[in-house]
Amino acid sequence: MSTITKSTNLFPAELVTEVFSKAKGHSSLAKLSGQTPIPFAGMTEMTFAMDGEASIVGEGENKPAGDASFKPVTIAPMKFIYQHRLTDEFVNMSEEQQLPYLQAFADGFSAKIARALDISAFHGVNPATKTAVTSLATKNFDMASITTVTTTAGKEDEDIDTAVQAITGEDGVVTGIAMAPAFSAALSKIKVNGVVQYPEFRFGQNPEAFYGMASDVNNTVSFGTSKDLAIVGDFQNAFKWGYAENVPCEIIEYGDPDGQGDLKRTNQIVLRAEAYIGWGILDTASFKKIAKA
Repeated sequence: MSTITKSTNLFPAELVTEVFSKAKGHSSLAKLSGQTPIPFAGMTEMTFAMDGEASIVGEGENKPAGDASFKPVTIAPMKFIYQHRLTDEFVNMSEEQQLPYLQAFADGFSAKIARALDISAFHGVNPATKTAVTSLATKNFDMASITTVTTTAGKEDEDIDTAVQAITGEDGVVTGIAMAPAFSAALSKIKVNGVVQYPEFRFGQNPEAFYGMASDVNNTVSFGTSKDLAIVGDFQNAFKWGYAENVPCEIIEYGDPDGQGDLKRTNQIVLRAEAYIGWGILDTASFKKIAKA
């Protein structure tokens, strides 16, 4: 591993891999969909829709018109910043001495980046300020084009069934479900003839799957003022995300870059990293939300 110095401008490649590997364990979207690295300039995914059915054409008959359509979805990276204070002795440490600090920083970085992906893609807000981001208005699961199923207390399993049927009834598929802790807790309390129906969610547990589809319980689903309780849909095929492979990193020795006081006065430096993450919802009809009224 390369030693971080004042001249370093990129996060060590091995730590970048580790950061985003760990992010998949903390982000519902990363866990349910998988990720594909994207180039820094962004990329365009083409979605191909074919309606109607195949037609038999008799000898000498005209071939009927098809109902195919293409729709481009642009996946452009958004910049996310994470920074942490360290003692100023860090810049003069050997590689072996720097390693524990870098590992701790990478752990914090991966956790924050994972939450940032979920919060921004689920709700279209800045994770730090909880305010809407204009450029994400059509790139989040809270947008109006994704249909909402209003939850009914005590019938959360029926809510899931309603949402799933709405997707599969239009020839869609459901590969996963992301739930808020309150929703999974409600599922764990459903009983029939005194028998708990979904014990796998009791005591705050987070099972890997729910009735054959991948699942994840995460408070990012209901972040801030959102009324969302669960999101079901085709995360594997209708949602894409990725990151630019280069993660800029810098050591800041002067000033007060994080509002925690002058660095020189406290004998500290700030280690700051920037991640470029992009995502796109390729087909809004492949998802349904379950939310409070």
